Order: sequence, then structure tokens, then C-alpha cells
Amino acid sequence: MARIKIPRKSTAIDMTAMCDVAFLLLTFFILTAKLRQEDPLRVDVPGASVKLNLPDVDMATITVGHDKVFFGVEGTDIRRSLLEEMGKKYNIAFTPEETQRFTVTPTFGVPMNMMKQYLDLSADDKKKYVQPGIQVDTTNNSELFNWIYQARIVTKNLHNKELRFAIKGDSHQEYPKVSKIIDILQKQAVNKFSLITALNQGK
Repeated sequence: MARIKIPRKSTAIDMTAMCDVAFLLLTFFILTAKLRQEDPLRVDVPGASVKLNLPDVDMATITVGHDKVFFGVEGTDIRRSLLEEMGKKYNIAFTPEETQRFTVTPTFGVPMNMMKQYLDLSADDKKKYVQPGIQVDTTNNSELFNWIYQARIVTKNLHNKELRFAIKGDSHQEYPKVSKIIDILQKQAVNKFSLITALNQGK
């Protein structure tokens, strides 16, 4: 008896559902991703063999390099209140537009007497502007001391948490400059802080 040959048909897979899921995931990651802004002060951080991620909230970073000091704190609400408190301390009135611009400035190195002029710059002009750094000395009246002190108070009032600190230092920076930063932290009884390093790449 002759066999009946069943005609072969190519397998068809409907990928519509898979494409929908892929585009939904892609849209989610794009909308929730945190854009990395270019650091105004580029430093060559020392290497390390262990990788630990810094928290995204209640964190302040002090960048030291090229004999300059920059300061940055996470959180738009903290930045807004911080600028208001610093304005009161130095008798500087900031407009709502200037305050809004400061809330999207993750790191800065501008003295208080130049802060208004810096915030009034356009985005392109800010990239070209060479920031001179924050005034630092070992007294309790240095601007860096006041930025750190007010940032700690604002974080405690808004989030009821202690502000954590990280020092990002250039590997070629001389120790006395970094030592001043540590002295300022210790004057405020801040004895625990992180050091930002780069992960050594294995050969």
C-alpha cells in the first residue's frame, strides 16, 4: 500500500508579542535611567581591587584635584534647601530660576561671591567656564566647612538621616590638600567617609 505523503509546511512563529515586550522594556530602561553628567573637574582616581557602589541618596562628594576643591550632594530637594541656607548665611538672595538651576547641578566649585553669576550662565557657557574651586582652610569659617555643615543639617531635617561623605581625589594630588578636607570633616565629628577609586583591570 502506498504511503500518503504529508506536505511539509514551514514553521511560523508570531513575534508580535515578543517585540511588544522588548519595546516596553527598552522604554522603561530609557525613562528610568540616570544620565551621567560630565564632571566639571576631571581627576585621575587611584586604583583599587574591590568594587563597592556608592548610594544614590543622602550622599555628598568632595572632589579634590589640580589644587581645587569641588562639592556635590545628591537630591534636588536637598540642593534647593542647601542653597537657601547658604544664601541666608552669606546674605545672598537667589531667584527661583537660579535655585532651579542649582538643583540640577550635581557638582560645583564656585565661591559664594560668584555663585549668582555662575548660575546665570547658559548650559554651553557653563561647560566652557573654568570654575576656580571652593575656598578651603582649616578654620570653621571656610566655605567648604559651611557647605558641609549646612548640607548635614538640611539632610537631617528633610530625610531624618545622617549625610554620608565620599572623597574623590586625584592620584597625583599632594596629601596636604586632602588632609585639609579630612580635618574639616573631623571638626564636625565626621570620622567615617568613603574614598572613590577606580577598579583595576586584570591583565
